[in-house]
Amino acid sequence: MNTNQAKYWIMVASKDHVKNGQAEGIAQACHGKASPLRRMRKDDFILYYSGKQNMGEPQLCQKFTAIGKVADDEVYQQQVSESFCPSRRNIKFLPSNEVSVLPLINSLHFIQNKKSWGYPFRFGFFEIQQEDFDLISSKMLKNEE
Repeated sequence: MNTNQAKYWIMVASKDHVKNGQAEGIAQACHGKASPLRRMRKDDFILYYSGKQNMGEPQLCQKFTAIGKVADDEVYQQQVSESFCPSRRNIKFLPSNEVSVLPLINSLHFIQNKKSWGYPFRFGFFEIQQEDFDLISSKMLKNEE
């Protein structure tokens, strides 16, 4: 088995936080924890799923909101405020469109119980099969040809 093969990850964050991360070229996971980020390797791919538009507010998003590639093998901390110093990874985000999860539910393998489709996202960070990544990314990536 090729141990250098890329892995595919879903990270969960509100859309406003995803957009901030895209602007900075970084990803954070699980409220700034380092352990999920250490599981990723350079050239792995990430998809961001946003259940909400803004953190702490009820307005739903339910879309895949960003796609990117892990830029290096460094996990580092960034002092954001006096009481918050989250761990981060550098990400090369790709030009993409947001895509609703709803029409994809029945085709995604990581969603085992289609009636409780939101359950896997509760973990905040998890690995998916390449087949699921390929399906989602094919809907998201902007054709630049």
